Amino acid sequence: MARFATCRYPVGMAQVHHLTKTALERLQAEFHDLTTRGRIEVADKIERAREMGDLKENGDYHAAKDEQGHMEGRIRHLESILENHVLVETADGDVVGPGKLVTLSIDGDEPETYYLGSREEKFAGAATMTPESALGQAILGRGINETAEYETPNGSKLNVTIISVELP
Repeated sequence: MARFATCRYPVGMAQVHHLTKTALERLQAEFHDLTTRGRIEVADKIERAREMGDLKENGDYHAAKDEQGHMEGRIRHLESILENHVLVETADGDVVGPGKLVTLSIDGDEPETYYLGSREEKFAGAATMTPESALGQAILGRGINETAEYETPNGSKLNVTIISVELP
């Protein structure tokens, strides 16, 4: 399990999302689908449920409105990501950077593999770590066999050794 905290941003300061070209294209396609087909389908469900009568006790209506709320939340989230992203150009090499899989040993524990990038990208067998997180910042730019000191949110210090760095 990951032992680092998520990065918090002051009010009004947008988080920058590091995306590979593949992730960017996938998120753009999802955004387009939700803002077109998704909205039309949910509106149709709401309309069909309204036709059933009394809205106070109409489970279909409430379910459709809940679905609409969740979908609109996802649309706003995707919009924020697409407006505040950096396209990651990953280069082969042994230096830790966004868009790479990094295997670490924290204080001599069993190695753990992380994908360094946006939370929107997932890789089997690897937790996702953002470059803005405290641990992400501690290892960014370091190479294989280098050690970095990382301060946890509770103030304790951990030594992190980079075991491997590779492209996904």
